[in-house]
Amino acid sequence: MTTFAALGDSITLGIGDPAPGRPWRGWAALLAEGLPEARLHNLATAGAQAADVERDQLPRALELRPDVASVIVGINDTLRASFDPQRFARAGGHTVGALRSAGAEVLTIRLPDPGLMLGLPHALSRPLARRIHAVNAVMDDLAERFGTLVFDAARDPETYDPRMWSVDRLHPSERGHRLIAGRFHDRLATAGLPLGARPEAEPSSPPPTRLAQAGWMATKGTAWVIRRSTDLVPYLVFMGIRELWAGGGPEPAARRADDGSAGRTTVPS
Repeated sequence: MTTFAALGDSITLGIGDPAPGRPWRGWAALLAEGLPEARLHNLATAGAQAADVERDQLPRALELRPDVASVIVGINDTLRASFDPQRFARAGGHTVGALRSAGAEVLTIRLPDPGLMLGLPHALSRPLARRIHAVNAVMDDLAERFGTLVFDAARDPETYDPRMWSVDRLHPSERGHRLIAGRFHDRLATAGLPLGARPEAEPSSPPPTRLAQAGWMATKGTAWVIRRSTDLVPYLVFMGIRELWAGGGPEPAARRADDGSAGRTTVPS
């Protein structure tokens, strides 16, 4: 039997991958299908930041004594004007370290740049990209310290395929969730864990219609972005104006996706 505790935010909750009979399925459920006698405990919550994962989800995960755990967090932290890399590092370090000390194989991710996914102007995307680089630098350090199994979504070319993303461009589509599940299956196989079949890459459900996508954005997607960005957007505007005043130019797209200074502990896709 394999106990799998999935910690994190709405990405791990499964938003973007609806399934018959339940609101969402997501990559964790897809990955669990390939784990021997898996018991999945999805502890993720929408909007969670690193401190929420540490305070609310970690104690529940440790009670389960998981064989495999995942910690995917950071997007919501970067969408706040109060973002603090050091506070993020402390919460992430405690969470990952505690799970590893409990004997779990821990899955982590290097996040792609949401500025690229959202098509933000360079003046706004640059401050957001730096935050993602800071989050990824923390996750690189944790991978080196604790030996996590890393999916480098920031550098994986398939990450930036528009088909991998739902209409809001912040949550994976079913295809995107399958990509995450498949990459983590590969990491676990490399670590020598006994596994079943790799998750299928092709979606099992037809893609949502334009009407369904419009309905999602009207009822949930736009509200999600607004709730999490009301304090960030004015801050990004301020940061963008300050950078332009200082004479900073736009970065090349590849550098905006990942600054190349981190990720030395990842396994190439």
